Amino acid sequence: MALRAAGGRLWQFQRSCLKVTSFQTLGTVKYKRTCPVEVSHLDHLVLTVKSVPDTISFYSSVLGMEVVTFKGNRKALSFGQQKFNLHQRGQEFEPKAKHPTSGSADLCLITKTPLAEVAAHLKVACGVKIEEGPVERTGAVGTITSLYFRDPDQNLIEVSNYNQSTAKDSS
Repeated sequence: MALRAAGGRLWQFQRSCLKVTSFQTLGTVKYKRTCPVEVSHLDHLVLTVKSVPDTISFYSSVLGMEVVTFKGNRKALSFGQQKFNLHQRGQEFEPKAKHPTSGSADLCLITKTPLAEVAAHLKVACGVKIEEGPVERTGAVGTITSLYFRDPDQNLIEVSNYNQSTAKDSS
């Protein structure tokens, strides 16, 4: 009986928020929902890490992120209009993910720096091993070219440039 009631509530939710229409742009099919909530952008995300100092050192020296201290001694890494809040594994702040785990993130970061410069900086100046790339991928708004490497927690970090034709098309 409880399962039937839950199924009914799910059906109501699907009917009200998940009316889906599809349209095609740039060779990709996108789906538009009729839900009244419209998310505009990502403000921050939380990385659970083995060592906050090691993470700060890596992201500030390898990717040029700015270290921010807030609410006492909490740490974040700022870039553009976003930031990564850092939680020390085992000492997370509430509320937190159900199962906070270091090394489980797979992040794509967009840079205007040419990838040849990024690759040289990673290899020569920072000693970071590039796992893959440059390779072409599909980003949120078009085709990107990407390099992949790992941070100290073994999170997969993808650094990408939007291809020139995509940048001109979206202007």
